[in-house]
Amino acid sequence: MRTKFLPGLLAACLLSACGGSDGVGVAAPVFVSPAPSDPVVPVAPPVAPPVKPTFGAQVSFGDSLSDVGTYAVGAVKTLGGGTFTVNGDHTAIDPALTGKTWTVVLAARLGLAAPCAAQTGLDGDASSGFAVPVESHAGCLGYAQGGARVTHPVGPGNKLTGSALGALTVPVATQIANHLAISGGRFKADDMVQVMAGGNDVLLELAALNASAIAAGETAGSTAYVSNLVGLLAAGATNPATAAQAIGAAAATAQGSPGSTLTSVTQAAIGAAAVQPGNSAVAAAAVWGPMVKQANADAATAGAAAGTAYFNAHAPDLVDRMTTAGAELAALVKDQVLGKGAQFVVVNNLPDVAGTPAGRKESAGGRGLIAAMVQAFNAQLDTALSGDARVLLVDAYALSHETAANPAGYGLTNVTDTACDLNAARNPLQSSLVCNGSNLKPGDVSHYAYADEVHPTPYYHALLAGYVAQKMAERGWL
Repeated sequence: MRTKFLPGLLAACLLSACGGSDGVGVAAPVFVSPAPSDPVVPVAPPVAPPVKPTFGAQVSFGDSLSDVGTYAVGAVKTLGGGTFTVNGDHTAIDPALTGKTWTVVLAARLGLAAPCAAQTGLDGDASSGFAVPVESHAGCLGYAQGGARVTHPVGPGNKLTGSALGALTVPVATQIANHLAISGGRFKADDMVQVMAGGNDVLLELAALNASAIAAGETAGSTAYVSNLVGLLAAGATNPATAAQAIGAAAATAQGSPGSTLTSVTQAAIGAAAVQPGNSAVAAAAVWGPMVKQANADAATAGAAAGTAYFNAHAPDLVDRMTTAGAELAALVKDQVLGKGAQFVVVNNLPDVAGTPAGRKESAGGRGLIAAMVQAFNAQLDTALSGDARVLLVDAYALSHETAANPAGYGLTNVTDTACDLNAARNPLQSSLVCNGSNLKPGDVSHYAYADEVHPTPYYHALLAGYVAQKMAERGWL
């Protein structure tokens, strides 16, 4: 797993395989002595195996899965965090708890120095220790940032989402532009470039749809509640139709008042109902209580139906947006990475987000939508980037499916729960960003797949790094 590329050994291998000692690793042509009447037919020399590339640097772009410490500052650092996994070297607890993400593991496999964050800082709540000046670090080529999206500047944890953390969430498009700005507008021919993004586009798009669906359900439920309550309260009046108009008007007035609540609207409706001819009995809690209960039940049913209808109606929009995001990432790779000189580019597609602990909490419809979003994104990468010899498209989606279906075969002991205790009392951010050996769940969690609800443990990061290395070896890059 940790074999390094050794030019000296490779040269020796070439000399041995070719039987030559002329210093270039290729034997001289061999000729067979022909019969006097036969033409001279040369035998082709053995073909030397291709020389594997030697990489001078690892340049990574993406999100939290590749972040090597953008937010390892301020209170995050004080809390023992900094990357989105189980932080810190806890190999004394278990050898798998290395604290390393896949880019760190792969850099060692390539014989390169451990990557460092190109930019660090936080733009959040100063009183909580989340306001730390943003700094760029010369020589550090780990541009990936937790919360980053493909092109949109606002991702999970960004202050514009209301988060106190103030994650920078510089999008991949800007990450690449930042690198080109300090590298003369070009990648070096021996750069090993890594790109992995799109997960935060899924998460924020889904969160926005869920919020809108909930709002639609609440609006429909509130309307249904008032309408049903008015009808129930008016039913005992001498003239129900006239009573309903008066009760409805009182409820509408209450709804329009500053500081209106469902309770204040209910009280206004009951008060108006009790003064209707023949309806004084409704003033008693024993009478109106069951009516309110029935109206609430009807409202819940109507709200749920409206929320589901909204979700289903707008779900295709999210698939379209992920199609666009995938096309945007592919275009960035083609135009701003390959088009700027990169010769070796690893692009990991999106893993199965629906299979994460967070995805498993969604409804069946929600999981189906997540799957469709991920597949739409990955299809764009496959269509645009397959067939280019400079690009190695790694199927992280397939790996996530294989490990979920056969965890024991990969040494995993749990693929559904989190290794980190995300209770706010032990983990203030409720995130792997500040998860470490002090706030893990009880028992042996070293071989869990997930640190938190969407981020892998160091053990799974090692699996991903090994998978990428295997694909690189198959391509002849390692």
